[in-house]
This record gives sequence, C-alpha cells and structure tokens, in this order.
Amino acid sequence: MTRPNILVLMADQVNGTLFQDGPADFLHAPNLKKLAKRSVNFNNAYTPSYLCAPGRAAFMSGQLPSRTGVYDNAAEFRSAVPTWAHHLRRAGYSTCLSGKMHFVGPDQLHGFETRLTTDVYPADFGWTPDYRKPGERIDWWYHNLGSVTGAGVAEISNQMEYDDEVAFHAEQKLFDLSRGHDSRPWAMCVSFTHPHDPYVTRRKFWDLYEDCEHLDPEQGVVPFDELDPHSQRVFEANDYTKFDIQPEDVRRARRGYFANISYIDDKVGSILDTLERTRMLDNTIIVVCSDHGDMIGEKGLWFKMSPFEGSSRVPLMIAAPGLEARSVEAPVSTIDINATLADLVGIDLSEVAPWTDGQSLLPLARGGTREAPVYMEYAAEGTYAPLVTIREGKWKFNHCELDPPQLFDLEADPHETRNLAEDPAYAEELAAFQAKVRDRWDMQRFDADVRESQAQRLIVYEALRNGHYYPWDHQPLQDASQRYMRNHMDLNIVEESQRFPRGE
Repeated sequence: MTRPNILVLMADQVNGTLFQDGPADFLHAPNLKKLAKRSVNFNNAYTPSYLCAPGRAAFMSGQLPSRTGVYDNAAEFRSAVPTWAHHLRRAGYSTCLSGKMHFVGPDQLHGFETRLTTDVYPADFGWTPDYRKPGERIDWWYHNLGSVTGAGVAEISNQMEYDDEVAFHAEQKLFDLSRGHDSRPWAMCVSFTHPHDPYVTRRKFWDLYEDCEHLDPEQGVVPFDELDPHSQRVFEANDYTKFDIQPEDVRRARRGYFANISYIDDKVGSILDTLERTRMLDNTIIVVCSDHGDMIGEKGLWFKMSPFEGSSRVPLMIAAPGLEARSVEAPVSTIDINATLADLVGIDLSEVAPWTDGQSLLPLARGGTREAPVYMEYAAEGTYAPLVTIREGKWKFNHCELDPPQLFDLEADPHETRNLAEDPAYAEELAAFQAKVRDRWDMQRFDADVRESQAQRLIVYEALRNGHYYPWDHQPLQDASQRYMRNHMDLNIVEESQRFPRGE
C-alpha cells in the first residue's frame, strides 16, 4: 500500500483563541474554513514555547526546549536531534521545506532533503539574550510597539515578499512532484511568516475588515503596576514607554493582523488548489498549525513571550484519508505533531521514545481520551530565569523561580483575570501543581544550562563577526543548465516528461 503524502501548512504567530473548529466566523478565511470542515480540530492546542525558534524546534523534534537546548531565537538546533523530517525520510519519504523554520546554526535542513527558500530571519547567534544583564534591551532586534503604531496598508513589504516567494516555490514543487519523476511518497512543509507583525497588509485584505466588530480587544489595558512581573518585563522588553498607544492604533493593528490571516488563507487556498489540480489531494495528510500566538492587544500586551492564552494557544487542524472530522477539546501541543505524523503513516518511534516529550494525537483524533498534561517552557528575552507552564484539565499553572505563581481556572475564567494562587481556598490545587513542577523540572539546573548556553554563544558570535564572516543562512541553489530545455537533452522527452496530466 502506498503511504499517503504529507503537507504541513504553518503560519507564524496565529492566536489560537481565534480558531474554534476553524477560523472564527468574523475572519475572512474561506479556504481554512473549508478545510476545517473535513479536519480534526484541536480547539485547545498549545505551543511548547511561546517564541519562534524554541517553539519550532520542539514542533520538529517532539522535544521541549530544556531537552533540545533551543532556549531562544539564537540558540543552536543541534544536527543530532531527530526531527519528523528525519523519521519520514528514513522511512522512504522525500522531504521538502518551503519557508521559515528559524533554524539556528550551520545545519539549515534538519532532515529536509531540499529547502526551496532561505529563511526570513538570521541563522547565527546574534539574537542571544543575556541573563547576566537583567533589564537590558537590545534595540536593533528586540520587538517594539512600532508594529502597533505603524500598522496599515502596503502592497509590498519585507514579509510579503518572503511569503509570496514561499507560496510560489511550494506550488511549483507540487507541480514537479505530480510529474512522477520520484516514486517516493513526499512530505512538504510550507511555512509562512505572516500574520507575524508588523501589522502591514495589502489593501484588498485590509478592506475586508472595514466594518469588523472585533477591532477592540475584549480586555482593556491593564495598568503597568497591576501586571504580573513577567508581563511587566515583556512590556519593558517591548519598549512600551517610548510609544503612546491610542485606541485607534490598537484597532488598526488588530485590523492588519486579521487581514494578514486572510492573506495567509489566500496562499493556503492557492496551494490546496494546486494539490487538487495535480490529483494528489485525496492521498495527502494536511496539517495546519502555528509556532505560537499573538496577544493582539489583550491586557495591553502584544506579540508573544507570554503564557497567556493569546500567546500560548495556537490553531491545530489535521485532515487525513480515513480520518473523520471532529472537534477535540482536550489540551494538546504542537510538540505532538512529530509522533502523530509517524503514527499516521505507520512509522515506529520506539527507538526515540526516551527522548521525546510529545505523544501521538491519533487516538484523540479517533474519539479517544487523553489525561496527559501539556507542558510549556520559556527561557528567552523578557525573563531572567526559565518560566514553565502546565496546562492540565481546566487548569493552567505558571511557575518561575523569580515570580509569584499563577493558577487559572480556564473554564470559569478563560481570560485569565483571576490568579487563584493568591486565594487560600485553592491552596491544595496550588500545592499539587508546585509538586508537579518539582517532579518535572530541576529549575536551578535549567537556569544554569540557559546561562551557560547564552554565555558561550555570545563569545562565539563576537569572535565570528571579527574578520571574514561565513554566514550560515541557507542558500537555495538552482542549476540552470539542468532546467527547461538544454542541448544535452532530447526535446521530445523533455516536453513529454514535464507534462501532467498526460493524455487529456
């Protein structure tokens, strides 16, 4: 039996609270809504780490940052860590990446046989935070709220140029795969950088939200003095005192964000149309996910770096041959995608079981239950020590050695407005989660590992920027002498072999 193909569609910074059985009704996302109707929709899916590189390394490997060592956006993803691309390639799949994966280090493939584009962000150690300098703000690469005040319309931008290229190469690759030159099943990841800020979008998508009723956040700005310590650090990291954010800025930024979800939907629609026209749709597993969310102004917070739902929750949809559409409410994680893909195509991962933190979602997707908690870790800018989160049942518990604990009942308080860790009536629940943290993590060891990694990388980066600099950025190569028609080829063979379908 021929194994199914796999198409992973990943967007960047998608707020999962906007995806319940697919995109929210007010979002203009017809292609994702159509796909959701035939998918298993995981309505409480979370990122393993609410920052790009750590979340993506965990998604690829099935391992939390404390295991991969990818603590922040400049931490090396080691070549020795197996990813789902390695597992599939080892089992006979051709594997391909088009777009962003924020791999840091000289290995820019991590199991992908081909990579069609470079990355949108740097591959070196330049974005390394330094816990030895608490409060330091590195302006040239830290987020700032200019993304909010500068929201609006443009017909081209740095990020649009990138995602246009990602989609084009993905579609061309699908056409190439359909020609049958490679008999292997294929797995392709198409990874966009939108709707990641800046909240700049094309006019045709901006205009879709002129009368949108969701341009104001559900929660207003929380005064700085009333924020928890981690949120205060995130505000400071985002240079909040330099910007006078007005209500109209918030509405424009949210409008741009929603519009860029529509922009991604348009790209997804074109890719799925290509998949259908190449007769491969019916035998392809499709996964839709994101690396982390975006607070989009809730509580006055923006971007990611926060354990709150807007930042930590992500969409996750899986459509597969023989898998019935359904809704799943149990908390899950994108760290589970690694084991799920293997399970869907019959790959035994028992060899790597001791090194993995995720588990297959297939039993849940088939109507089963799951009691295992979801774990998250954050050890990058905006904190001075690792922050860990446990999402279990209706509870979410956040722990950092520097901060008071946070405990939320997400059923009664979905907006996380009441910290039950401060209420003596919940002392038993608090103690139970604190014990779970102690059982799961050695927080002192975790902190020491992060600090050692940062210190070493800062030395290496400074050294490598002296003298000749050899970049690690992926360089997509094309051999023009092997493309289209050349004189070492037979024109009759070229024209026939590059046509699909034939005979119609």
